This record gives sequence, C-alpha cells and structure tokens, in this order.
Amino acid sequence: MRAFDYVRATNTQEAVQLLADDPAASCLAGGTTQLDLMKDGVLEPPRLIDITRLPLHGIERRGDRLHVGALASMEELAADATVAQRLPMVRESLLQGASVQLRNMATIGGNLLQRTRCRYFRDPTVAECNKRAPGSGCAAVQGVARMHAVLGVSERCIALHASDLAVAMVALDAVVNIQGVSTRRTVPLTEFYLTADESPERENVLEHAELITEVEIPLPPPTARSGYLKVRERASYEFALTSAAVLLVMDGGTIRQARIGLGGVGSKPWRAYEAEHVLTGAPATTATFQDAAGATMRDAWTVPGTAFKVPLARRTLVRQLQTVSGVQE
Repeated sequence: MRAFDYVRATNTQEAVQLLADDPAASCLAGGTTQLDLMKDGVLEPPRLIDITRLPLHGIERRGDRLHVGALASMEELAADATVAQRLPMVRESLLQGASVQLRNMATIGGNLLQRTRCRYFRDPTVAECNKRAPGSGCAAVQGVARMHAVLGVSERCIALHASDLAVAMVALDAVVNIQGVSTRRTVPLTEFYLTADESPERENVLEHAELITEVEIPLPPPTARSGYLKVRERASYEFALTSAAVLLVMDGGTIRQARIGLGGVGSKPWRAYEAEHVLTGAPATTATFQDAAGATMRDAWTVPGTAFKVPLARRTLVRQLQTVSGVQE
C-alpha cells in the first residue's frame, strides 16, 4: 500500500470542499471495500478524507418514508423496528449480505457505492479491463466468468454489481439525497446506477465532489408482502449467484401491484419492469410467475461461464414469487 494523507472532515460541507480541492482524493467511511481496493493496488488515492464523524448516522420514520443517514451501519438498519415491520425484504437483504462483523462496520452509503467484485478489475496485473483502463478490453469475456453479469452488459464489460441491499432498494423506488459544494439533488436509485454496456468506467452518476447524505425509502402499503431470496454456493457469507427481491400487493388471487429487483445478474441492481408488467393485474399462479421470469431474462447477454445464470435467475424469481404470494403449485 502506498503512503497517503489522512484528513478528518468535521462537517459535510467541508468534506465535499476537500473533495473538490483534490480530484484524486477519496472518502473513507466503514472502509470494508475501500481498504481492500487500496491493498490490491486498484485504488491509490493520495489523500483519504475520513467522513465517519459527519452527522449522517440517523434512521427516522417521517410519515410514509424512512429516512436513513448514509453513515448508518447495515446492522443498525437491519435492527430498525420499521424495517422489521414494513420492509422485510430490506432486512433480509442486509442479513444475507454480510457477516455480523462487516454489518457493524459497513455503512449504507458505502454499500450502495461498493465496487464490483470482478476478479479482473481487482487484479491490476490484468491489462484488459475497460473499467480500470477504458479501451483496453474485457478479460472476463474470454476468461472464467461464473460471478459475472448477464443483464446490462456487452463485450465491453460484464462486471457484476454485488450489493444485496441495493436490489431491495431499487425495487422499493428508494432515492438518494446528494450534496455537492454548492448544490443538492435527489436521484432515484433506478436512475443512479449506470450499466456496464453504457460506461464500464463509471458505475453511477455521483460526481467526484459529491456525497450521498441520506437514503429515503417509501414505505409500501401495510398489506404488502415482501421478501428477499439469495441463491449462493454456500449458506455462509457469500455473494449471490442470483437473487430476487419481491414485493406484492394482493387482492384475493389477483396481483394488484408488483415490485421486483434482481441481483447476481445485472451490472447494476436490476429493476425487473418487464416482470412487473406481466404480473400486475394477473392471477397469482405459477404459470404467470414463469411468464414474468421469462420476460425479465429475455434480453440476457451471456458468455459460456454465465449462461447457467439465465435459467437459474428464472427459477429464483418464480420461487420467490411463490413464497411471497403463498401460491404453491
């Protein structure tokens, strides 16, 4: 690891100004991803700006929205009473997303901003990585690619977005509040992330001199049912092969509202609008669920190592729709 300067920001305005003054500086919060990337030599910021003391830790319900400070920990959000009662798929995504030790360190903002786990991106000795070196190629397309994406990808990049929490958040239409040096803006998470086929070198719309300060989660109707299913190669802490966050509002045997996020398959947390369109107003049957899953994966782009994910993702979504709806056929 190379030497770097360490600065502790005392307030949010100071933090964004420090970023603006140094285009190569980077922020440090929980550090569960940042420090790994620095040790691997993928990131070599000359200055780290410690933002852990900023007043961005609270979790508060205001009316029909839950406001989550960007520096709240994953464990704090999982333990929140409103999350347990009204947002079970958020809680399940948090508990399945990391070990207890990591959940106590990792922040919500950091989780949403985590970098890809692509082995080629994280190995600086691999020259072909459009994410690290735009225009160099994508080693994963011809290499071992079991933990890579099949949606929002092309021959330019097949890197996978690894967050479990973000999958649930995009399904819930969560938004992030962002502060810059002289501006503030609110961006829906469905518009916050960029796909690898659009811009491999950029994963989201956050500018360098900006911070996520808060996440707002709209609370679903009290009658909504939701849950998160994560398929992985071992039951202990592991990244998803496929996952599905499902929220349904039922009227008898008819689906009145459906919100679906998919993980383990997209270069960004994937909102499955095609599946939602099939489900809304349709009977809650396994046949309907299979049609919805097929519509979602219709445009998948695969290489030999990722082809298995298409049928697995379909089965994952069907199973979770069955579980949430209570329909077993």
